[in-house]
Amino acid sequence: MITWMAILIFIISYGLIMSEKINRALVAISGGVLLLLTNVYEWQDAFTHYIDWETIALLFSMMVLVAITKKTGVFEYIAIRFAQMVRGKPVPLLIGTAILTAVGSAFLDNVTTVLLFVPILLTLTSQLNLPAFPFLLTTIFSANIGGTATLIGDPPNIMIGQAVEHFTFVSFLVNLGPIVIVIFAFTLGGLVLIFRKQLVYEKEKAIELMNLNPSSYLKKTPMLYQSLTVMAMTMVGFLMHPIIHVELTTVAVCAAVLLLLLTDAEASSEKVFQEVEWVTLFFFIGLFMLVGGLEKVGVIDEIARAMMWMSGGDLPLTSLIVLWSAGILSGVVDNIPFVAAMIPVVQELQGYGMMNIDPIWWALALGACLGGNGTLLGASANVVVAGLAASANHQISFVKFIVYGIPVLLFSLIVATIYIYFRYLVPFLS
Repeated sequence: MITWMAILIFIISYGLIMSEKINRALVAISGGVLLLLTNVYEWQDAFTHYIDWETIALLFSMMVLVAITKKTGVFEYIAIRFAQMVRGKPVPLLIGTAILTAVGSAFLDNVTTVLLFVPILLTLTSQLNLPAFPFLLTTIFSANIGGTATLIGDPPNIMIGQAVEHFTFVSFLVNLGPIVIVIFAFTLGGLVLIFRKQLVYEKEKAIELMNLNPSSYLKKTPMLYQSLTVMAMTMVGFLMHPIIHVELTTVAVCAAVLLLLLTDAEASSEKVFQEVEWVTLFFFIGLFMLVGGLEKVGVIDEIARAMMWMSGGDLPLTSLIVLWSAGILSGVVDNIPFVAAMIPVVQELQGYGMMNIDPIWWALALGACLGGNGTLLGASANVVVAGLAASANHQISFVKFIVYGIPVLLFSLIVATIYIYFRYLVPFLS
């Protein structure tokens, strides 16, 4: 009975989120509260096991950093400088932002990257009178695809890297980097073809932009230099993660607290906290609670074990089932709890006589990370971009996102299937 209750609450909540008739954060939190009322789990379970407080703390800290830095005018400065480099032409602007987002997502992490880039993008599209949706959509796809390439780019990769001792930062780059470049290039090419008619070059707006002095937007007070210094230190901390072994969340929280202390006189902490995207944070909390209900009653574990049972212990078949299942399911539920359930199942395969299970790990990483492009709830970066866009009056519709997200997801999984088959599985078939 409890199992069906958890499934029913998840389905109804998901349907309401898709309908967008009620605030998505309110729906997610309400679903989580219903799980508590129906005794699917207790508050202690929710707080200690199912809500990923590391992700919440990371998001909150980066939102604080961005909120303070935004007050200095540095985002406007970067936006105008970048737009002037491409002379205000929309298509080169779209391509440039996509490449920067993908690279940033690979070497920082995709959530941090979109938190830094989206305010810049929204400034640019407003300045050039361009539609924001093509840029926001391209940013989401670029962040998820770029984040697939490295150990620190996407949370599932971090989890897999921690579970497999011989996987290093270089391992991820060498094994996933080539296929990520191919998928990114074709996806970006497709988006340019789809949106090229909407990306109209307005000569007057471009001339206005070229005549602007970017430096005039900078507020050259101590807060500018403090913000830039702390942001730079944060980026270095993220990049040094494989060496110093300090959690990304710890780096972000320390940076946020430090910048709040340094700038309290100039940017009141109370006002900074008011600018945090609380709706996005509470949506994440509710979403973790909803997926936690499925975890509690064993639905996610059963799905993971069913995948293994279907393959019958055959390595090539197991790898491809993991890739497609992870890709499709990660579009429906957040990829973090799914990967958490899959890791012990994949580890058990060595007990069934499979010696080299690396192809399965790479399939899981590709499926979980690329699957985030399927729906607006598929990855943390998607929800963050949607939240930032909504606060600037640019709503991203759940259904409209799926129209573009599903084709990108299917294309990515088909290309990944070919890659895994020829790179890892052909030796096992001969």
